[in-house]
Amino acid sequence: MNLPNKLTISRIIMSIAIIVLLLFPFQMAGIEFPQLFIDEKLVVDSKYLIAGTLFILASLTDFLDGYLARKNNEVTDFGKLLDAIADKVLVNSVLIILASQGFIHPIIPVVIIVRDSIVNSIKMIAASRGKVVAAIKSGKVKTATLMVGISLTLFYNLPFELFNLRVADFLLFVAAILSIISGIQYYLLNKHLLFED
Repeated sequence: MNLPNKLTISRIIMSIAIIVLLLFPFQMAGIEFPQLFIDEKLVVDSKYLIAGTLFILASLTDFLDGYLARKNNEVTDFGKLLDAIADKVLVNSVLIILASQGFIHPIIPVVIIVRDSIVNSIKMIAASRGKVVAAIKSGKVKTATLMVGISLTLFYNLPFELFNLRVADFLLFVAAILSIISGIQYYLLNKHLLFED
């Protein structure tokens, strides 16, 4: 169990903590999170701020574990599998929860998850043929945009909300568009693998 894999496992643990924090009926258990009143019109539930902080920390491990694995030549098949699982647990679960709670439009998680399913299928087919599908630039930009958009959403789009700038929504919309673009690019770059006899 090398350091990159430990970081990936920590991301899974933080993801589970975020899910519990956002879904557990704390009020029924008699637990109240403090609410903050900002600018006399915005009520902020502190549990989303805690979840946002955890999400940022988890997102940082996503970049750090891959960097360390490559730098220290510790890239393993188990690490790749674990990293992919951790990414989906973190991002997709939070997107679904935010959509179900009315923070974002449901089309965002639908587009992201469908695209990821298609790209992962392409990668699996390529792997079965002994080929590795490398990450592409549009996919990396999509991931970064998505992470920042989710983080801002969990932080109630502050401080931009005070100026009526819907930055979080804009970033998530851009991430959805980039998901479609990068998904098409993955297909075009690897379609020769899909139709090999």
